[in-house]
Formats: sequence, structure tokens, C-alpha cells
Amino acid sequence: MIKRNKLFGNKTRVTFCLPGDAPAGTVSVVGCFNGWEPGRHELVARRDGTRTVTVRLGPGEYRFRYLATGGVWLDDETADGVDERGCTLVL
Repeated sequence: MIKRNKLFGNKTRVTFCLPGDAPAGTVSVVGCFNGWEPGRHELVARRDGTRTVTVRLGPGEYRFRYLATGGVWLDDETADGVDERGCTLVL
């Protein structure tokens, strides 16, 4: 799930959220906004049983995917679009 909150100016706080138990292991959100670098935006376990990470992004179109332990790639059906290259988020 993706949550968006407009911030002062032209920035948007984007929170990426997955269930705490699936997939097992470490999960990062990787995309054009972080050079597709695994581990840079790792999801953190929360008390409510989810895992989240938040990034601040300016207006534009961003591509991303989730990368789990063992090289498992996941898409987010709540993204603005999903195609063969992954997910699209438009801000």
C-alpha cells in the first residue's frame, strides 16, 4: 500500500507499506529516486504489524519495486500503474 501526504511547498511524503510477515526477511523499496540501490530504503517493522519506509519526493513520475531477501521482486498493486518494468508513481 502507498500513502501520500502533501508537504509544504512541492514535496510529497510517500510511505510504502507491506504486511509484516510476507514476504519473509528484509524488504527494500528500490527505484529511480534512490538509484535502484537495495537497502537504502529498507522497510522497518511497526507495532501495528506492518513494515514501512517513508521518502520525500518532488513532483514527477517515479518507477519502483520492492526487493526482498533472496532476490524476490514484488510489485505494488496500489501504484498508479504496473507494467513489465515495474510500478509507476506519479506525484
